[in-house]
Amino acid sequence: MRWPVGRPTTVRARIVALALAPAVALTALWSFAMVSVTAELRALIRIQGVYDDFGTPVDTAVGQIQIERRLSAAYLGARPDTATATGLLAQQRRTDRAVDAMRDAVRDGDRGRLTDRQRQSLDAMVTATDGLERLRARVLSRTISWDTAVADYSALVEPGFDVESTLTALQAGQLARESQVVVELVRVREFVSREDALVAGARAAGRLTDRQYDTLTATIEDRRVFERTYVPDLPSDSRTLFETFQGGELHRSLVRGEDALLRAGADRAGAAVAADTWRSTTDRAVKRYMLLCTRSAENSAARGRAFAYRELAKAAVVGVAGLAAVGLSLWFAVRGARRISRRLELLRDAADVLTARQLPALMERLSAGEDVDAVTEAPPLAAGEAGDDEIGDVGRSFNRARLAAVEAAVRQATLRRGLFAVLLNIARRNQALVHRQLKLVDTLERRTDDPAVLGELFHIDHLTTRMRRHAESLIILSGATPGRRWRRPVPIADVVSSAVGEIEDYTRVVVPPMPEVGVAADAVADVVHLVAELLENATVFSPPHTRVTLRTARVGHGFTLEIDDRGLGLDPEQLTEAHRTLTAPDAFDPTRHDRLGLYVVGRLAARHGIEVTLRDSPYGGTTAVVLLPEAVLADVEPESGRRDGSAAGALSSYGGAPAAEPSRDSGFGHRPVPGPSADRAPGATPPLPTRTRQASLAPELRTERAAGETRDLDADEMRAVFGAFQRGLDRGRRGLPAGPEEPDHTEERTRADHDQ
Repeated sequence: MRWPVGRPTTVRARIVALALAPAVALTALWSFAMVSVTAELRALIRIQGVYDDFGTPVDTAVGQIQIERRLSAAYLGARPDTATATGLLAQQRRTDRAVDAMRDAVRDGDRGRLTDRQRQSLDAMVTATDGLERLRARVLSRTISWDTAVADYSALVEPGFDVESTLTALQAGQLARESQVVVELVRVREFVSREDALVAGARAAGRLTDRQYDTLTATIEDRRVFERTYVPDLPSDSRTLFETFQGGELHRSLVRGEDALLRAGADRAGAAVAADTWRSTTDRAVKRYMLLCTRSAENSAARGRAFAYRELAKAAVVGVAGLAAVGLSLWFAVRGARRISRRLELLRDAADVLTARQLPALMERLSAGEDVDAVTEAPPLAAGEAGDDEIGDVGRSFNRARLAAVEAAVRQATLRRGLFAVLLNIARRNQALVHRQLKLVDTLERRTDDPAVLGELFHIDHLTTRMRRHAESLIILSGATPGRRWRRPVPIADVVSSAVGEIEDYTRVVVPPMPEVGVAADAVADVVHLVAELLENATVFSPPHTRVTLRTARVGHGFTLEIDDRGLGLDPEQLTEAHRTLTAPDAFDPTRHDRLGLYVVGRLAARHGIEVTLRDSPYGGTTAVVLLPEAVLADVEPESGRRDGSAAGALSSYGGAPAAEPSRDSGFGHRPVPGPSADRAPGATPPLPTRTRQASLAPELRTERAAGETRDLDADEMRAVFGAFQRGLDRGRRGLPAGPEEPDHTEERTRADHDQ
């Protein structure tokens, strides 16, 4: 699984992150607890090795210092004696060797196994032995009393008991108490050794002072109190060792000697016990106490190790269980996240299918006029309905929104069809009225010879022609096809001339000579309308004193017509929007009234495969390039075989039409450039030629009626014509094939008159 940078961005990643945070915290706490617990347990397991490496050297050094203490007391208590001095010096050398071994062990040993407290106690013991030389100097120079020397030597060995305590300290309930008892019993050995030193001093001096005697008796009492207090607290195995010793002869001999010292008093304490007997008893007692304490410490260490192994085993089980719990929580989190993510992905995929395929297909069917059932076209999404949780609620809400969207699309499509039907109905009525108006104007033009009246009629004729084009634009936007049709191909020159004649400022359009290329009959009306829309846009959105030029060329895959205006041009965003309108004319938006001309051009171009593109004009405005494909082109009758149909002839019929306000509803979005026309004075009326209707058009563009025929249709004939038109229109709407003309009926004529 890919983890995103920074904050998680997917639901799955966020769920896993939510589960991972407490899992990491739990793992950290578990790790801390395991380290803390196992550290104590590992210390219990290492206690024997640590004591052997550090405790034994300290214990040996303490024993040698205790012996040196006794000999120093004997040396200071008696008169100078070579033998006594020699024995003291020999003991000092043994003490030095033991102290050096202790220092080496403390300095070179693996101190990483020790706690801070243990290292401090060992360092304190080493520091205490640094004062051994100064004390010896005072002893050998006899500048210190024997009892003070005993006290100073006792101070030197005191840190050793702290070392014993820290090295054997066990932080595990009963084991801690047992370890402390063993340490306290180690002091019993010190008390026996101190008794021996005091007796040696008293024997050498011959008597004890009251203070010295009090020290001796206090030491004897301390030994007895410690032994009576701490031996019963030992575990059974260690307690049995001490009780066996207490029941033996050596312990009884020690007790008898101590009793004799207690009874003798200060003056006779030196002679209270026999020297050899006391010497032998205390030496053996010290060694026996040392052995008992060592055995007790070993027993305590063994129990500590056993306890540690048991606790480690428990800790291992707990640790494995903790890791398993963390792993399971993560697994459940990932699994749950995967399930939620999968359900959301299914819901997303269903939504994508709806928006990418179903709704567009539905809109296409609605645009094609199909009847669509919203419930059938919007079945519930199974992926979203599953489950009673929040995702299921989202799925059900989405299904309701999906149904509402489809119903809204159906309603909009119905409304759109109704709107287009209204537009088509109005356009058809306007078209019929415009045709009637054209016939009426044509009749009036033929009946008058007054140039002023004829000029006004030409104005009306031209405006009516433009009205017809706008009515046809409404028909095209509504999705229908205008009624004008030609039976034969028409030269491209005549098509362009007709388009020029359908715009207001036709006099500003410069039409160049064109090759002998024809437009297929079924495309003539649409090409005329398309070119007229582009020409009108060019005239409206360029200064009124400028010309609109055309360029034509025969290319390898069709025929091109370029229309250049001299307006302000389009910015990139406007150009992109215009191209989008031209290439997607079916997405007609009635609210974009400033794009109606583009929509009309786009639909006409799409109907015949014509390519219309816009680009920046070299004159500063916009160039519209129209590419007529080969399917739109056709061969036409040579020029010599046709009557005059040139562009000049076509334009001459409209030469006297005055300028009117430009239509602003069919442009590309330019800003029209206001200003008076430079080549026409206001109010000027150019000379008018005598006009014969359709005389200047090519034969293909003329109506079936002869050019010179002036007979008007009476009312019955007009009703019959429009009745036939209405019947054909109704049959076309019902999808019925064209058939023989049905007989005229009064009801149909009345309906036709009403519709018109």
